Amino acid sequence: MNTALDQVGRMDKELFDSAQRLRFQNEFYEEMGGRQQFQLLFEHIPGIYFFVKDLQSRMVCASQPIIERLGLSDELDIVGTTDYHYFPKHVADRFVEDDQEVFRTGEPIINRVEIWYNDQRLLDWFRTTKLPVVNSKNEVIGVMGTLSTYEGHRQSILPYSQIDNVVNYIRDHHRRKLSVVELAEHAGISARQLHRRFQDVFGMNVQEFVNKTRIQAACDELLNSDHSIAKIALEFGFCDQSAFTQQFKKQLGTTPHKFRKQQE
Repeated sequence: MNTALDQVGRMDKELFDSAQRLRFQNEFYEEMGGRQQFQLLFEHIPGIYFFVKDLQSRMVCASQPIIERLGLSDELDIVGTTDYHYFPKHVADRFVEDDQEVFRTGEPIINRVEIWYNDQRLLDWFRTTKLPVVNSKNEVIGVMGTLSTYEGHRQSILPYSQIDNVVNYIRDHHRRKLSVVELAEHAGISARQLHRRFQDVFGMNVQEFVNKTRIQAACDELLNSDHSIAKIALEFGFCDQSAFTQQFKKQLGTTPHKFRKQQE
C-alpha cells in the first residue's frame, strides 16, 4: 500500500500546465460519459465540499468552496493535483488510502469521521463520503465524494446541543485525561445518553471520539516538536508510552516512532 501512496505523492510533484490539465479533465469526463450537470447542485449546499478524482487520486474537478479553502482562484488550478500538494503527508496518506479502499472494493465510504488541524491550527472534525465513479462498462474509473466540516453541519445537530458543548470542551481540554463521566457531567446527561448521541452524530462513541482527537493532536506534536514519545504520551492524557503506542497503532496502523521517521 505504501508503494501506491508513494507513487501518487511522486506524481503530484509533476504538475500539469493549463493545456494538459484541461485535456486530462476532458478525457476523464469523456470516459465517464460527459460532464455531469448534477455536480453544480453542490455549489449551493452550505458546508458541503464536492470533488472527483481519477484512479491515481488526481483531482478531476472540485466545487468552488474547496477551491477557495485551498487558496486557489480557478477550478483548473486543482485539476491533476493530488492531496499531497495541499496537506501534510500523514493526512494525505489517509485520504489516498480511503480512495484505494473504494477502488479495491467498489463499495462506498459513508460519513467517515476524520480529525485534523485546520489552517488556523485548531482541531477540526470532518465527515467524508466517497463513492466509486464507473464508466459505461461499469468499471471503476475514479471516486467522487463530499466533505463536510463539523462547523458546516452544526445546524443539523441542534437537537443534540449537549454534543456541541462536549465537542468544544474536548477541543479545549484534549491535552489531559478526559473521562466519560466528566464529559457527561459537562453535558448534563448520563454517560449512556452521551455515548448514544455521539454514535448518532459521529458514528462512534464518545471515548473513541476523544481518542481520535488526542491521537491526531499527538501526530502534530510528533511532527512539530522534538519532545520524546514518552513525554508526548503524558502530555495528551495517556497513562504511559505503551498505552499511547497501542492506541496510535490501532488508529494509524504504525507506531509513533515509525510515524515520526516516515514523515522526516
